[in-house]
Order: sequence, then structure tokens, then C-alpha cells
Amino acid sequence: MMRTFNVIRLQLINKGTFVWYPLIILAGAVVVSVLIYAMIPVDTPKYGGGGQAPLWYFFAVGMSAMTLTFPFSQAMSITRREFFFGTMLTAILASALMGVLFLIGGGIEVATNGYGVNGYVFYLPWLWDAGPLGAFVVYFTLALFFFVLGFTGATIYKSWGQLVLLIVSIGLSLVLIGLLFVAARMDLWNEIGAAIMDLGAVGLALWGLLLTAVFTGVSFLAFRRTIP
Repeated sequence: MMRTFNVIRLQLINKGTFVWYPLIILAGAVVVSVLIYAMIPVDTPKYGGGGQAPLWYFFAVGMSAMTLTFPFSQAMSITRREFFFGTMLTAILASALMGVLFLIGGGIEVATNGYGVNGYVFYLPWLWDAGPLGAFVVYFTLALFFFVLGFTGATIYKSWGQLVLLIVSIGLSLVLIGLLFVAARMDLWNEIGAAIMDLGAVGLALWGLLLTAVFTGVSFLAFRRTIP
């Protein structure tokens, strides 16, 4: 277990990747969003998706945690299992930190009436309907999902090469397009919309955690064949 925790320390040697870069991206997204809100001449609440920027960045973090840190870990005699679980624990901690920061940002927006311009980056009503804990689950899930997605893609690439990664990516895209085609042909959009509204943001986040677990399992199985 101590060796697994040492992997967390290894991943955090370059604190920029997991800590400072997401914070810089988050701060930049807030500043840009507020400036845009200030230029919109309406008094109604203004909402934007700028807060998603650091969450998408976690996709790149997942890839770099695999492609850059894994070879170095093998030179330190860290086993693959230890590296895998240590890296996932690091991702969970970083995602939890991001969720807390989003809650703090939402609280600031409520207290300041949207930075004085009635503009909101973090406090999106649909996500906060279930309260702060529900919003935390949503933000935590998004960050962790993107990390695992990037890590899984990098693992497939390091295990079987670029061709297999392209085939998997195209295959998943075709499956998604196929599902959209079936929904359109069977005119299921109203039912899908109603189901999404019934689930709410937290319900969707829980399904997102399940999908994250599936990708984690895939990356764990592929990790045994990974070439440093």
C-alpha cells in the first residue's frame, strides 16, 4: 500500500499537471466569462459553459499520466498494479479537489450576484437542484470521467498501437451514431428528454460513474500489455 501511495507522490512531482494548470485554466475561464457577461446588456441571469474548460483538460492529464509518467515508474521498479491504482487514486483526489473548487465558485457567485453582472459560471441551476452535494457529484464525475477516458486511450495506444486506437475510436463513434439514428428513426427524442429530466443531473452523474468504472476496467485489462 505504501508503494501505491508513493505513486501518488510520483504523479504529483510535477504539480503543474494536476494542480496549477487546472487552476490557471479555471481562473482564465472565469475572467473571460465575466468579461463577456459584462458586455451583454440584459439584466436577466446569464449562464455559460466556461467552467467546463478545466474538466476537459483532465482528458490530457489522463493521457500524460500514462504516456509520460509510466515509463519513469518502471525505472523505479514500481509494479504495473501499483502504478495503476496509485494513478487512479491521484485522479480521484484531483477530481474531488476540482469538485470542491466548483462549489466554492458557486457560493461566491450566489454571494456576489454573479460577480455583480448577474453572470454564472459554476452555479448552474439544473446542476444545483439537488443541492451542493449533488453539484459536487456532477463536477467530480465529469473530471474523473475525462481523466479515465484519456488514460484508457493512452493505455490502448501503448498496448496495441495507433491502429487499434483508431479502430476503437471509430467503432465507439459508429455505435454512438447508430444509437442516435435509432432514436431518430423511432422518434424517441421526447421519451429520452423526459428520462433525462427524471434522472436529473445527479442521476446522470451516477450513470457517468458507472461508465467511468467500465473504462477503468478496460484500461486495467489493457494495462498488462502496456509497453513503457
